Amino acid sequence: MVNATSSTVDLVGDETALNVARAALLAALLGAFAYVSFPYPLSPAPVTLQVLGVFLAGLFLGPLWGGASMVLYLLAGALGAPIFSGGGAGLGVLLGPTGGYLFSYPLAAIAVGAIAHGGIELRPLADRSVPRLVAGMAAATVVIYGVGVPFMWWNLDMTLRTAVITGAVVFVPAEAAKMAAAIGIVRSDAIHAE
Repeated sequence: MVNATSSTVDLVGDETALNVARAALLAALLGAFAYVSFPYPLSPAPVTLQVLGVFLAGLFLGPLWGGASMVLYLLAGALGAPIFSGGGAGLGVLLGPTGGYLFSYPLAAIAVGAIAHGGIELRPLADRSVPRLVAGMAAATVVIYGVGVPFMWWNLDMTLRTAVITGAVVFVPAEAAKMAAAIGIVRSDAIHAE
């Protein structure tokens, strides 16, 4: 008679599995936000809700998993999922005039998460001050424009001044509105969690 014993091995811990699921959910949310897109007459880049998704990824997931979520988003879009602005997909979008903005999303989510949480460890967002949250989102916005504007400038062969105005300055009011929306969502979540 053979003594058969079996044991189970957790290949991935529960917390890691939960974080992967959260990262996938935020990547999908960003893809949905990309469909809220309309041309902006003052810029070659459209107005979308994508940056709100980047803010939320960094705020809710922190720097590590927020950044991972944005990498997942970029990989899915590069492989053909129609989740870029207006349902775009593929390497052509990533290498086109607005690709720099997309490439900046992982770094921007890391910036939001690191500043809002004060490091790598997730802290309850209800304990974080509004100025800290705004500082994180402002840093992320600088990262997004710092990568997106030069990419657009190079792709569209425009003057640097024109690229800065049409690729960043004209979007500042929209970004402020997205910051306010993110704070509202975070504070609403904190109230419901109590």
